Amino acid sequence: MDQYLQFANAHPLLMAVLALSLLAIIANEVHGSMTGGKKLSAPEAVRLINDRDARVVDVRPAADFKKGHLLGAVNIPNDKLKTRLSELERDKSKPVIVYCALGGTASEAAKTLRAAGFAEALPLRGGLNAWLAANLPVTAK
Repeated sequence: MDQYLQFANAHPLLMAVLALSLLAIIANEVHGSMTGGKKLSAPEAVRLINDRDARVVDVRPAADFKKGHLLGAVNIPNDKLKTRLSELERDKSKPVIVYCALGGTASEAAKTLRAAGFAEALPLRGGLNAWLAANLPVTAK
């Protein structure tokens, strides 16, 4: 323990950078949970689809959707989401998993869905890229 204290005393600049880095990481996590709510990992999304028959919404452009998407996903591009909400409204009690390519657009789309009364609109963390990285299936049909 004495060695740690000696290091900290000998390198105050490094310790300040470490403290600021930790604060930035914590602030980022707190901000994400306050603004975007919970984000699903790929395994959590699979479990929600299998156990609770979650709806899956792809908010990428139609051309990207045609190249490959999650099984059973419906394509509603983010710029048309507000005008096409009626396609999802038949069962607002079911969870809705929203995804895009990387996850950023899906968070905004999930906020839109929650504002429209979908209690469980959850973005897929990392989007389609995370899904593919987990070696989960996609289809182009």
